[in-house]
Amino acid sequence: MVENNRDRARANVVEVAAQLLREQGAAAVTIRAVAQAAGTQAPTIYRFFADKDALLDAVAEHVFAGYVAEKATTAQLEDPVADLRAGWETHLGFGLANPELLSLLLDPVRTARSPAMTSGIEILRARVARVAAAGRLRVDERRAVELIHAAGTGAMITLLATAPQDRDPGLADALYETLMREILTSEPATTSSVTETVRRALPALHQLTEAERALLGEWLART
Repeated sequence: MVENNRDRARANVVEVAAQLLREQGAAAVTIRAVAQAAGTQAPTIYRFFADKDALLDAVAEHVFAGYVAEKATTAQLEDPVADLRAGWETHLGFGLANPELLSLLLDPVRTARSPAMTSGIEILRARVARVAAAGRLRVDERRAVELIHAAGTGAMITLLATAPQDRDPGLADALYETLMREILTSEPATTSSVTETVRRALPALHQLTEAERALLGEWLART
């Protein structure tokens, strides 16, 4: 019972701090302000969090985890390419609607230790894997994930650094379309096209021995 009360008290502090973050920004999330808004005392909050940074870590994780959980339950579109686009638009919309939270999530230290961020990347990987399975991916899956993640982050930073009335409404779309031309094929890859691509790449596959490359080349010639 004591542990449950403690968990509820901590959750309430995090929720109150998240509301302050949304409404007034990170600078407003002080231990004193959160204690006052939560109807408690600063020493109580220090029993949950060592300092303001630890509290902000918890807030960022709480809000982003809720977003990721909701995203994970969203029904997939039948077309994996359209599903990838829908994921891009959802993520961009979340970032633009939560600028203060985004500034916390863009901190490399916080990102590296965030289970919610890891889960978010896994959702992106799953979407990219569906595109690859459909034969529409021009690059390997890891590169596609990293390119999409980098482009999405860059788009949000650029837009948030610009006053809303001065933002280019087509910037994110233009960036996405440019990125898709880089990573997608226009049509699903056929067995013959994949075979030809691997055959042309054989001389550069230095991870293989000369004998292994010769054997793979012989196998490809039979397909």
